[in-house]
Amino acid sequence: MLTGEKLPVIEASRVNLRHLEESDTDSLFEIFSDRETMRYWSAPPFQKRAEAAELIAEIHECFRQKTLLEWGIARKSDNKIIGTTTLFHLDEKNRRAEIGYALNRRFWGNGFVNEALISLLNFAFAQLNLHRIEADVDPQNAASIRVLERLGFQKEGYLRERWIVGDEIQDALFYGLLRRDWEKAER
Repeated sequence: MLTGEKLPVIEASRVNLRHLEESDTDSLFEIFSDRETMRYWSAPPFQKRAEAAELIAEIHECFRQKTLLEWGIARKSDNKIIGTTTLFHLDEKNRRAEIGYALNRRFWGNGFVNEALISLLNFAFAQLNLHRIEADVDPQNAASIRVLERLGFQKEGYLRERWIVGDEIQDALFYGLLRRDWEKAER
C-alpha cells in the first residue's frame, strides 16, 4: 500500500495534507478539545493536552501497521495544522476504506475540508487503488452531509443508535463513493 516512514504530502491549492508531528500537539488539542467541533464525533472532547500527544503517537503506530492513514490539513501559508483527514478500516483485499475528517471551528465555511477531501480522494483512488470509500456521519451534521454529497457520496443506509458518546445515543448515516463514480464526475 504505502512505504516509507511518513505519509506522503498531498497538495491542494490552499492546503497540504501532511504527516502529523509532535510539534502539532497544540493544534490537535485546539481542534479535538472544542465541544462544538466534537459535537458530531464518536468520542467526547479532549480534556488534557496529553490526549492530543497520545493521539499523535497512536496515529504513528497505526501508520506503521498500515491500519490507519491520518494526515494533518496544513495551511500552505504557515504549515499550521487546521484539521485532519483520515482513511481507516483499510481493507486491502476488498480495496475499501472509511474516510473521516475534522476541522478547527475557526476555519469552518471556507472550503478547506472540501479542498482537502478532493485531494485525498484523488490519492486514494489513483495511488492506493481503492475501489470504494465509506463515510459514517451523524444525521444532524448537515454541513458534513453537504460536503459528502457534493463530492458524490451516495446515502446508503441509516444505522439507528450506532454510537454512545457520553450519555447521548446517536444514529448514523452511511455513505459510499465508488471509484467509477468519482472518475466520471467533473472536478
